[in-house]
Amino acid sequence: MSFSISKDDIASFHQDYCDRRDSKVLENAVTKNGVRNASFNWHSIADNDPHFSIDLKTGDVADQKQSGRCWMFAALNTMRHDMQHKLNLPDNFELSQSYQFFWDKFEKANYFYQNVLKTAKKPADSRKVAWLMAEPQNDGGQWDMLVALIEKYGVMPKSAMPESFNSNNSRGIDEVLNNKLRHDAVILRKMVNEDKADKDTLAVKIREMLNENYRILSYAFGEPVSHFDFEYRTKKDNEFHRDTNLTPQDFFKKYVGWNLDDYISIIQAPTADKKYHQTYTIDMLGNVVGGREIKHLNLPMDEFKRLAIEQLKNGESVWFGSDVVKYSETKLGIMALNTYDYEKLFDIDLEMTKADALDYGQSMMDHAMVITGVDLVDGKPTKWKVENSWGNKVGKKGYFVMSDDWMDKYCYQVVINKKYLSDDLKRDYAKEPVVLKPWDPMGTLA
Repeated sequence: MSFSISKDDIASFHQDYCDRRDSKVLENAVTKNGVRNASFNWHSIADNDPHFSIDLKTGDVADQKQSGRCWMFAALNTMRHDMQHKLNLPDNFELSQSYQFFWDKFEKANYFYQNVLKTAKKPADSRKVAWLMAEPQNDGGQWDMLVALIEKYGVMPKSAMPESFNSNNSRGIDEVLNNKLRHDAVILRKMVNEDKADKDTLAVKIREMLNENYRILSYAFGEPVSHFDFEYRTKKDNEFHRDTNLTPQDFFKKYVGWNLDDYISIIQAPTADKKYHQTYTIDMLGNVVGGREIKHLNLPMDEFKRLAIEQLKNGESVWFGSDVVKYSETKLGIMALNTYDYEKLFDIDLEMTKADALDYGQSMMDHAMVITGVDLVDGKPTKWKVENSWGNKVGKKGYFVMSDDWMDKYCYQVVINKKYLSDDLKRDYAKEPVVLKPWDPMGTLA
């Protein structure tokens, strides 16, 4: 069936527009103020008052600047919250995001090369190769990817490797790296398809490419140090401490001290292809070759939220991933379904289930933050406190309020300590993961 818009159709649409008494008033309001401002619901401010029955004490909000490192900031923030509590560190203490950024981009290059070799026999226009070449690497990631980095490289305080221009503004370095990786992919694919290289020859070529990547990253971020001193003054009594000649691995063991195997990814994906109480991984997604693999346990929303609440009650903040741009008011720090009323403004129906939104590309995880509080009424959550990584000039000094119904609709992932899982859920997590396609929405990077 083919439908062509006729002049009669347009005349009918015009007449319907004219018949609406409020059309010109709304036209003036929307054209002058924009869709968001014209549809803003001021009741959402009162509905999302920033007070919570459980409210963890955290330090100053960090700022990822013009980079896509939210997943990294959020994960390191959960660790520094614990460190600040144990060591009485000042509010402005941070772990080095630039250090993790360097090694993530370096490892992603090697991960990309391995995927190029795996798909070298496929035509360039195959979906897997096209997906791979669309963006060989970017700033985003997931919790398990940061775990893989820490297990191999450790962590360090921000004082040992501070921010650089390129870590704060990553567009330029991303452009160079993606150009180089596609260039290298052409070489590797030709070597494989022309039968000019055995395994050892390919390994030599990849090492040459990685040497170039290391040089690029060292120029851009500064070369990471292997040893450093940790100096700080306590927040309450201003007592000075110094620990010398630490490695990043030493620092993690001594000052963070987490067993990273205890922290696992829980997702909330109600699509027909993903059963609850089953684990999933994603083909060709990761960063460290031979490191921790992506693994998610899919749970219904009531169990998903219950685990987050239990962790908060125990004084531990919660890393989470969501679709942050949906119905979010950045300046006020509100994430709520009633923030913008597009449907009443335009007299249309936009309702989609969470499953349909995932299946049809309307929503996916695009940002990671930290839950630091929740407001419970009769044991049920009504709103959640969120620490963002966009600095202290947005929201309430960098903190946002997430309504509970917004969480239902647009929250997709939390990281939970396994000690909060029942024995049944632990058995569920031990299941062999189902492998999802590379472009599955649960494989998007925050």
